[in-house]
Amino acid sequence: MGGVFVGGSINMDVVARADRHPKIGETVAGKQVLYFPGGKGANQAVAAARLGVGTTLVGRVGKDAFGAELAAFLANQGIDLGYLQQTSEAHTGTAIITVAEADNTIVVIPGANALLGPEDVGVVPLVKGDVAVSQFEIPLPTISAFFRRACIAKATTLLNPAPAQTFDRGLLELVDILVLNETELGLLTATALCDATEVAGIVEAARRIQVGAEQIICVTLGRRGIVALAGREVLIVQGRIVKAIDTTGAGDCFVGSLAAQLADAVSLRDALVFANAAASISVQRMGAGPSMPTAEEVAAVLAAG
Repeated sequence: MGGVFVGGSINMDVVARADRHPKIGETVAGKQVLYFPGGKGANQAVAAARLGVGTTLVGRVGKDAFGAELAAFLANQGIDLGYLQQTSEAHTGTAIITVAEADNTIVVIPGANALLGPEDVGVVPLVKGDVAVSQFEIPLPTISAFFRRACIAKATTLLNPAPAQTFDRGLLELVDILVLNETELGLLTATALCDATEVAGIVEAARRIQVGAEQIICVTLGRRGIVALAGREVLIVQGRIVKAIDTTGAGDCFVGSLAAQLADAVSLRDALVFANAAASISVQRMGAGPSMPTAEEVAAVLAAG
């Protein structure tokens, strides 16, 4: 059994709840303000750790109150923080989130995350069987260095290219598994994709960015489920119908859960089904990091059908 190593962002999520999202230039009355541990890297690490897989988080926080609080929370999840650094050069990353009608809008201020460099990830002790995970809330050169290190060690690399931005083929060639939603896939392929796009259209777009016969492209479609292109094979996992309260972190839950399953040598299809169920649990809770389920909770959902 391998471990999960996440090179990524650590944020404090400042969440404002309201009945609806404001229009441009409009002010609406909020119902509540909440503070949750977040950041895509931290969320993915928490998701993996809560499933009982050894998880290491490589990242940076500021020397401030948010940084101390986040470090304490992550340690309590059983995450190895031996490669977490505090810096006085920037504040801890912060996300300003508005939640209304179960949907969210997010503004992320990177802070210390922007200072995570190639030297920080170059010393991580990866070995064959491990899964190296990253996402786009840290500098792209750092991700490239992390994945080159993983490739040398013959570890599996998993990239979540979110928040969406274009990136070069050199990074894509280092990726074994690409996990993205239809919006991110549309950006990378210059294709108009939406909730109504049929599976054939999703697969066609995925094929256009697939590098190598063995690369896996996994497209998350929310309540519609998952479409994965594994080499030339297409895998489909049906969505789970639940009453969503807060979708923040659902994609991170999927990524962390998928990484944990693969590190545990579970087959791709079974790992996708498990991660899909885990994400369906997370959206029924408020917050990102704290919403991640345990292995027992996911098993119960799968057993219930």
